[in-house]
Amino acid sequence: MNAINTDLLGTETSYVDTGKYVTRLIEVKNDKPPLFLFHGGGGHAEAYSRNMIPLSGACRPMAIDFIWHGLSSKPKFWPADPKAERHWLNQFTDQVLDLMDHLGLEKAVFEGESLGAWITADLAINHPDRTAGIVFNTAWGITFDPAKVEEHTADLETLRIASLAALNEPTYETIKARMDWLMPMGGVTDELIELRRAIWSRDDTKASLTEYYEKLFAPNINEFLFTEGDVSRITVPTFVLWTDHNPFQGLDAAHRLNELVEGSSLHIIENAGHWPQWEKPGEHDKAVSEFVRSL
Repeated sequence: MNAINTDLLGTETSYVDTGKYVTRLIEVKNDKPPLFLFHGGGGHAEAYSRNMIPLSGACRPMAIDFIWHGLSSKPKFWPADPKAERHWLNQFTDQVLDLMDHLGLEKAVFEGESLGAWITADLAINHPDRTAGIVFNTAWGITFDPAKVEEHTADLETLRIASLAALNEPTYETIKARMDWLMPMGGVTDELIELRRAIWSRDDTKASLTEYYEKLFAPNINEFLFTEGDVSRITVPTFVLWTDHNPFQGLDAAHRLNELVEGSSLHIIENAGHWPQWEKPGEHDKAVSEFVRSL
């Protein structure tokens, strides 16, 4: 059984203070092209703990805690108005660009899992000059043509209930139920549950994530999502990475993304759910490494 602390041997953890945000960063420093690894909603950098060392053969892997998540800073939320020039969802993008500026990184490859894919899409669509390539990993944040893609809304409601229950009372049982939603095929370890419980028990993280989920599950959330037209404007190299047991959106979403982004490639990981980088790390790392090397 892999242990998180063993998997992270050879990585460095830092708290990068740009003056605007403080970002917890786990990375393997080298001279290869940077690859930012973005976790999903409620997550943290250890979502990629099994991937850091294997990926370092092809790139400089850089896993972060998003603002309001993990041990990164908890700034005031920007407006919850999709028409605002700066709204709370693209505040994540602002964190990433601010971090890149601080580190002197002109361009990077971005892999976004779930929520992280919204930020990945935002970077590709609105900041292509900073984007060397993207990986859509079981992506959230895109509104598809309902004639092309079926959305399983019951899965999203299950996520909402499990998330709020775990935040309100972060016990082993409530955290496990939340993590089991991510990995319905199994793979959740006691160590991962205890790590998530420790993070979600922090007063600052608990408060900020509660507000995050209030915004995520607000009635107007679809107004913030990218449309098929938005996605079809992506011109940077794109890799769609999906699974056969992804909750909320199935393989039809993966194939539709592949159709919408001209020149994109597609890889399906079998017997995995919403965390393929954790559930099937070897297959994930091989596929992502090949994509990065192709750029």
